[in-house]
Amino acid sequence: MKRLPVEGRYEILINIPYDAPPCRRGDLLEKIMRIEIIGTESLGVRGLCTVVTTDDRHIVIDPGVALGYQRRGKRPHPLQVYVGSQVRRTIIASLETATDIVISHYHGDHIPLIDANPYQLNARSVIEACRNTRFWCKSPDYPLNKISMRYNDLSRTLGHTLPVVEGTVTGVMTFSKLQPHGVMGSGLGTVMMTRIADGSDVFVHASDIQLLDGGAVSQILEWEPDTVLVSGPPLYLPRITADQKHEALRNTQRLTQHVDTLIIDHHLLRSEEGCRWLDNLKAASGHRIICAADYMGRERLLLEAWRNRLYREMPVPEGWHEAYANGEINIDDYQPDNDFPFS
Repeated sequence: MKRLPVEGRYEILINIPYDAPPCRRGDLLEKIMRIEIIGTESLGVRGLCTVVTTDDRHIVIDPGVALGYQRRGKRPHPLQVYVGSQVRRTIIASLETATDIVISHYHGDHIPLIDANPYQLNARSVIEACRNTRFWCKSPDYPLNKISMRYNDLSRTLGHTLPVVEGTVTGVMTFSKLQPHGVMGSGLGTVMMTRIADGSDVFVHASDIQLLDGGAVSQILEWEPDTVLVSGPPLYLPRITADQKHEALRNTQRLTQHVDTLIIDHHLLRSEEGCRWLDNLKAASGHRIICAADYMGRERLLLEAWRNRLYREMPVPEGWHEAYANGEINIDDYQPDNDFPFS
């Protein structure tokens, strides 16, 4: 594929080893508990799908993916569509060996969907993989709306009622009470955080709290984790206020004082401003604050943040997305060469 300049400041190689086994590179080495982050914004897609492997459990958290159906008036670039297709395949493969599936909430980038668009994970493609797997789910928000009704949709598709577990403990897993998705009263509903303990290792998947609620951060600290994966503040949205940015900064600083490795991703890295926020905070604090790509030992692939530049440097033929949706595009033809750089 064509060479693409991004920012003009550094050079990275696109290398997408989705078939690589967990615990292969970077911070995964020499870990008793294996944490593999499959799909999130620094890895090219929307979501926060994570696989945690302990001695006897293979736990898949938030098995969903999305690409941002419209961003700046543009649908996902074919390069991002290719990356998304690989993430979907990896999620399905992980579900086939999962002992447990955790659903933190019902937004379309966190679960398989009955009404999935062409860039999301269709629930019908994972029915057999999930049918006999243990589920641990957040309750639907009330009053019921299209998003919270997805709990019922998924239950019907799998043929049984999914268990609601917030505020409970089971084996190696502890589930939080409901926490706000971002700011309390935002209208975006609630999420459930998950703590997984294996020997001396403690991992928290904090989902979409966006570091905007002090109570959610206090719960994380009470759990005394070594590693935390959390969505950062959505700096790409005009509605986020200066006070909310300050709250996110304050809550991040609270976590860094007690957590060995803080992985911040998802909403934060939908913009290059978010990437700078992360790196500046890391440099100023001296603590281990990284994104998912850093943790996985991979280059950052901010394909949503780069969408305009992708379209400019690699034009998309008219009608491409319609052809893809109709199954007329072989997306594997869009796999980048291993030496395809951004420079």
